[in-house]
Amino acid sequence: MTDAVSTTVPADPGDLTGLTALVTGGASGIGAATARLLAARGARVAVLDRDPSGAPEGTLPVRADVTSDADVRAAVESAVGELGGLNILVGNAGIGAIGTVEDNTDDEWHRVLDINVLGLVRTARAALPHLRKAAAARPGSASITHTCSIAATAGLPQRALYSASKGAVLSLTLAMAADHVREGVRVNCVNPGTADTPWIGRLLDQAEDPAAERAALDARQPMGRLVSAEEVAAAIAYLASPAAASVTGASLAVDGGMQGLRLRPAEG
Repeated sequence: MTDAVSTTVPADPGDLTGLTALVTGGASGIGAATARLLAARGARVAVLDRDPSGAPEGTLPVRADVTSDADVRAAVESAVGELGGLNILVGNAGIGAIGTVEDNTDDEWHRVLDINVLGLVRTARAALPHLRKAAAARPGSASITHTCSIAATAGLPQRALYSASKGAVLSLTLAMAADHVREGVRVNCVNPGTADTPWIGRLLDQAEDPAAERAALDARQPMGRLVSAEEVAAAIAYLASPAAASVTGASLAVDGGMQGLRLRPAEG
């Protein structure tokens, strides 16, 4: 008979005091909201971003491009040195893409997959030795959370490349969870619906009728509105916290019901 590994969950399971975190793409949108929330809950937080000037106040800005393995390794080592360790990795850096399978060039495919998928791989590869140390020192404290998307589980029009990249993120999350569960490192992902972020803002600016386009995006989510960055951040913070010490290999939808609900048309 083997002894179970015990974990210590604080009286306030949302309390991250004493933990350290690294958020990629943390200078804007969902990443910035996540970094801000983790810090507010007591974690020491580093923000890794190609342009970290927007990193939330009280976080450590670290400049790095996730398409460069050397950049990522140097940034992670720098952040860990400043923070004194690493308990939480949030792999959030990513870009969007619009079009059918006929619309995006090979170069665009390589670029999006390099950032959205290999960016997570590079960051996790650099962070895992530190996360293992954290898991050994404080069981239940080490985690990786990826920002995935509703596009991984639902067929969305004009999103072939983006959906393929996020489908890969979902599968990567499950595989990593299996690989690292016995090391005490949990791996999960959050699947936002259409979130009110700077990227969506730029998309709306390019539309012929921005108001109509926004109304269409609102309407395709059963709750009738876009998801907020803060709502996604709250889900990430839960998965990263000791409160989720028994959660690994999970994908948490924050999508206004888009993944699972099939509503009848509203009566006029």
